[in-house]
Amino acid sequence: MTAPRTTADVNASIDAVWRIESARLIAGLTRMVHDVGLAEELAQDALVAALEQWPESGVPRNPGAWLMAISKRRAIDRFRRQERLDRKHQEIAHDLELDQGSSEYDDVLDDRIEDDLLRLMFISCHPILTTEARVALTLKLLGGLKTGEIARAFLVSEATVAQRIVRAKRALADADVPFEVPGRDELPARLASVLEAIYLVFNEGYSATAGDDWMRPELCAEARRLGRLLAGLMPDEPEVHGLVSLMEIQASRTAARTTPAGEPVLLLEQNRAKWDHLLIQRGLTALERAESLAPTRAKYTLQAALAACHARARTAADTDWVRIASLYEELAVLEPSPIIELNRAVALSMAFGPQAGLDLVDQLVDLPSLKNYHLLPSVRGDLLAKLGRGDEARAEFERAAGMTQNERERALLLDRAKAAGA
Repeated sequence: MTAPRTTADVNASIDAVWRIESARLIAGLTRMVHDVGLAEELAQDALVAALEQWPESGVPRNPGAWLMAISKRRAIDRFRRQERLDRKHQEIAHDLELDQGSSEYDDVLDDRIEDDLLRLMFISCHPILTTEARVALTLKLLGGLKTGEIARAFLVSEATVAQRIVRAKRALADADVPFEVPGRDELPARLASVLEAIYLVFNEGYSATAGDDWMRPELCAEARRLGRLLAGLMPDEPEVHGLVSLMEIQASRTAARTTPAGEPVLLLEQNRAKWDHLLIQRGLTALERAESLAPTRAKYTLQAALAACHARARTAADTDWVRIASLYEELAVLEPSPIIELNRAVALSMAFGPQAGLDLVDQLVDLPSLKNYHLLPSVRGDLLAKLGRGDEARAEFERAAGMTQNERERALLLDRAKAAGA
């Protein structure tokens, strides 16, 4: 044991330990008790015990092993207290008692720990769960975030997040989802579900859909951590590296995306000296890895290639917009989407002039799926302004401002409307 310090110091240490160890702890327990909900409860019980004991005894030299030992003990006690044990629980309790001498953390490089983490990731992002539930459960089980932290990040009530997590655990238990990595035939669809959940976390951090802040960097950081974890667990999957590349390159712009007052700065107006070139290099390395693993690029690798075009340009004027337009065309064939077409319109306008972009945007204005998408009138307003059609541009920017729920973005759009009208 380390010598105890102040209660505040020890509590800070416990919080740090929980962030680091909780995912491995829950993953190992899930393998033992065959129930992700029960595994999380046992891990939380161990955390409570740490909060009670560590301020006096100090933080153990191997806190993960200490938490695992307490969790196992609580699991055995829980099974013993049940009045009538079924055969399954008798077997689990017996296995746990036999396993009491092992910490599961004796060797941090143990392959079983890594396998457990991968299984936990596939469970928390299981396709039977709603998108919101997958995101919440992933942040709770693999990110070690508290329910209140998830609620604040997504600007919903703590009760809403708690309900999503409870329902997700119940759905997994009811479906008796096995604690295993999917078979070869299931893997592509299941992996896509995992990647989508991680990317949704990143996107909410990168461009907050609502609230007063343009970005929530802590969510971006958590998504990147989960992406790197998955890349370490599945090193031969190209799209995992593609997603990591995309997130690293996008995150490299964080310091340049807002003014000191928190106001948004658009990509072409950013000070590129503020871009994090270490993250760019990491992103380009991950992109190279993704492209070396597959003969053709899939959607995350293609998006990473698009981000790399901006990352490689020393100034906005150096951007290869013809290549970007070509990459968007390739992405549109792979993943037909009005939003991809909208992005392609921007690239076409930069490569071949605003009228080329407006011609494509005008084909999208009546699509039902973009009816409430504020970036459609925003892009159209920008193209109209470049063509000197100021009054039309102002109306589009005002319409976009009325659609967005993000206060920073609304202010930016209203400023652009005023400028277009002038």
